[in-house]
Amino acid sequence: VDRRAGRAGALQGRECGCDAREEHACHRHRSPGPQAGTRRRRRTRRPLSLPSRTTHPKRTSMPNIKTLLLAALLAASGVAQAHGEADHAKKPAAVIKEQKDWGIAGDAKAAKRTVEVKMLDSMRFSPDRLEVKQGETVRFVVRNDGKVMHEFVIGTKAENDEHAALMIKFPNMEHDAPYMAHVAPGKTGEIVWTFNRAGEFDFACLIAGHYQAGMVGKIVVAAR
Repeated sequence: VDRRAGRAGALQGRECGCDAREEHACHRHRSPGPQAGTRRRRRTRRPLSLPSRTTHPKRTSMPNIKTLLLAALLAASGVAQAHGEADHAKKPAAVIKEQKDWGIAGDAKAAKRTVEVKMLDSMRFSPDRLEVKQGETVRFVVRNDGKVMHEFVIGTKAENDEHAALMIKFPNMEHDAPYMAHVAPGKTGEIVWTFNRAGEFDFACLIAGHYQAGMVGKIVVAAR
């Protein structure tokens, strides 16, 4: 029986053009199994998903450093001029009459006398001593013959000392009153003052450094 089976297998091999050794291969050729079909099936590759491009917000251009520095310098110069020519050139809108130890703001029409005082860069006034009578209204014309800002401020020595000390701490401090004149180089200023109290008073330039350099004058008010 075994021999017949072998012959039958050989015969089948000849019919398909294969010998007995290739029988197994021929059998695979004739009736491929489901796995063979699966192996031959071409695998479709999924396209790789690329990361989406993130849109970045547009960068705003940074301000130019030179522009920032220029703006800072302009701002600083504006602060420095707070006590400079621009501010000092302004005149008070209205004269507020307030009694002080050294007198009160006067009326220009009542002034019977005009005194001219020069302010010099040598940190001196010319003249530096004045004499008036109690009750007299004087019109002061103060002229700046120097090349820097100067002031003419009337007051007691104690008052001017205190004010000058504040000017050292706060050199850009604004101050204005009827008894003071801030005069730019080559310009003139005016004060009308009534000396209704007798005594000795000072006039001074309170700009930091000027007062300390001796820019002070004396007013003697004789009692009537």
